[in-house]
Amino acid sequence: MRTILNVIWLLFAGIWLAIGYAVAGVICCVLIITIPFGIASFRIAAYALWPFGRTVERDPSAGALSTIGNIIWFVFAGLWLAIGHVVTSIPLFLSVIGIPLGVANIKLIPVSLLPLGARIVDND
Repeated sequence: MRTILNVIWLLFAGIWLAIGYAVAGVICCVLIITIPFGIASFRIAAYALWPFGRTVERDPSAGALSTIGNIIWFVFAGLWLAIGHVVTSIPLFLSVIGIPLGVANIKLIPVSLLPLGARIVDND
């Protein structure tokens, strides 16, 4: 079932989200100081491609720099990305087949809010 949902997600939403996050990652990697944000964007892009069967967990060994980076990310990008995920999930929830896709879109909110110090892991 995960594979079917992932393929449907990839066709209707995942590819566009992944492209957006990858472009943001490239832009962030152009500037030296924003490379950690670029790496986080690439991580989110990979998660946006294939979200079913994976989840986000916090890395307990992430330090103070990760917290400071998350605050900066939240102010400049995270809040707006989370609002975008909520807004795009609403039409998905309106159709029966789109409900799981809306849930996957909501699943992306925690990592889009605070990406530094987060790991994407399999559910197994």
